Amino acid sequence: MKRDLARKLAILSDAAKYDASCASSGGERRESSDGKGLGSSGGSGICHAYAPDGRCISLLKILMTNFCIYDCAYCVNRVSSQVERARFTVEEVVTLTVEFYRRNYIEGLFLSSGIIRSPDETMAAMVRIAKTLRERENFRGYIHLKTIPDAAPELIEQAGLYADRLSINVELPTETGLGRLAPEKSATGIRKAMAEVRLRREASREPSHRGKRPARFAPAGQSTQMIVGADGANDAAILASASTLYANYGLSRVYYSAFSPIPDASRALPLVRPPLLREHRLYQADWLLRFYGFDAGEIATGGMLDLEVDPKLAWAMAHRGAFPVDVNRAPREMLLRVPGFGTRTVARILEARAHGAVRYEHLAPMGAVMKHAKPFITAPGWRAAGLDDAALRARFAPPPEQLSLF
Repeated sequence: MKRDLARKLAILSDAAKYDASCASSGGERRESSDGKGLGSSGGSGICHAYAPDGRCISLLKILMTNFCIYDCAYCVNRVSSQVERARFTVEEVVTLTVEFYRRNYIEGLFLSSGIIRSPDETMAAMVRIAKTLRERENFRGYIHLKTIPDAAPELIEQAGLYADRLSINVELPTETGLGRLAPEKSATGIRKAMAEVRLRREASREPSHRGKRPARFAPAGQSTQMIVGADGANDAAILASASTLYANYGLSRVYYSAFSPIPDASRALPLVRPPLLREHRLYQADWLLRFYGFDAGEIATGGMLDLEVDPKLAWAMAHRGAFPVDVNRAPREMLLRVPGFGTRTVARILEARAHGAVRYEHLAPMGAVMKHAKPFITAPGWRAAGLDDAALRARFAPPPEQLSLF
């Protein structure tokens, strides 16, 4: 059945909403001030995210098609699903991207797709879209391509030459879960593709023996996404998987997407979605892995993250013997574990310590969240009072709430 472009856009933009891995962090800015190019990309979050200066940055986030030959149990676009189907042509995606940019609706494109006929055919069409935008339309905005692990390596290589970021979804935290819910996909194949992307990125940064740099390859890196709550994996397993992915494949981001019940769902799936707060806690824990020196094994020691308090605060309350911390003597590694101290705050404390003692009243102007930090620090002008575990938890955990019967 033929559909007009507006109807296709409604179907395929709605189908793309389940993919969370669409940010432009790390993207290089392509200048278009010479009047010869279209668009420019900044190095900050995109897809209805907020830049450091408060600007809301958006992109066109669509599937090329929601037809798919695979039957992944957790996917609303699986081959056995009864959803309404649609497919864009290469020219339609190019036209939408350019026209939306000219109307100042977007600053870039996030493109994913179901698998039509074969991984190679699908990936080749996505590469043609990116190539046409770059070479024919001279589009210099941000492009994020969701690559297909089973596609030929040369197609993924071409994708990285035109896209700012590539992403390959690992789908589920464990190989067991992937084998049970998506038997047509291979965890080994996914990781092999991710390794190839990493190697090509590293090679693109190395100059030749003549000093000439190769063509840049996915300069904003690669990312992945895990579905949370579909296969029964606990938070410890999810964070362990994320830690391995960061270490082995140099990922820019791991995204976490709470499983959402879908129509005509398989009996293998849970009937209810996990709490969204669990997804939020995983993002907080992920931040601790990437920037605060925590190991996956010490964050979710009981298997699941505490939903009542953030992971850093939960760790501090579980390790009372390591506190209070003297802000004028503690090493950077320990200051980073103080609740309420961010990386910038710690950097300012270390810089100020070189010139004199840091007093309690100095900390708030340095960016510290004193409500969280006070029970865990000592400084001239302040010493943490002794609080038992129950009193300390009561200070930070949300108060009990009376639920309605109706």
